[in-house]
Amino acid sequence: MSDAAPRAAFKDHFSAVAGDYAAARPEYPQALFDWIAAVAPAAGLCWEAGCGSGQATRDLAARFAHVHASDPSAAQIARAPALGNVTFAVEPAERCGLPDASADAVCVAQALHWFERAAFFAECARVLKPGGVLVAWGYQDIVVEDDVAVANAALQMRIRDDWPPERAFIDQGYASFAFPFARIEAPALELRAQWPLSRLLGYYASYSATRRHRERTGEDAVALHAAALAVAWGDPERTRTVRWPLFVHAFAKPA
Repeated sequence: MSDAAPRAAFKDHFSAVAGDYAAARPEYPQALFDWIAAVAPAAGLCWEAGCGSGQATRDLAARFAHVHASDPSAAQIARAPALGNVTFAVEPAERCGLPDASADAVCVAQALHWFERAAFFAECARVLKPGGVLVAWGYQDIVVEDDVAVANAALQMRIRDDWPPERAFIDQGYASFAFPFARIEAPALELRAQWPLSRLLGYYASYSATRRHRERTGEDAVALHAAALAVAWGDPERTRTVRWPLFVHAFAKPA
């Protein structure tokens, strides 16, 4: 899909797993949000496009006076946290309800690959103040400890063909996107967590590919691999380090 390609309809891959998604997604590093606040021209208004169930919203709200958080999925927004300085809106990223030149920052967490990007970038140009920043980021496949890697790889292989085509953009780190504005050099960061086995299994269950695999084959991929993962993990209450490579793209609208 090119940046200029029209979008026929909202592709809703997450409403059906909104509960699992809200409970199981990892948290972004605080250093990312500190950096966004530092490069934004002011800390007044942030538009978070494609906010989902709010994995980044709380941290943005801690750094901006107000956050306009939008997502086309009402089921996802229903799972988002209630925050006094956040307005949640069920609307597509390509058509935002904010007025012209009103936002200091536009942020997109793990969602830009779903947008019709030419229309979204035009909306960013409209909504951002002069000097405002656009920051889009995503994380790639989970990296587990070496003795769990084979069991993890087997599950990933089973559901590989059940990811939607847009997943390839994540694998590429958005390298092919025609971003607007002048680039800002972003820091090198990663997501990192300490999880017990149950949290890892819940994370797998939140994949849209897990749901698509079940619909296509009738198989619960997580259940099929749970025993092998448990053997590799050892004590299920033991916490292990899991991490995800994070890529960050940032740009400033001309002042």
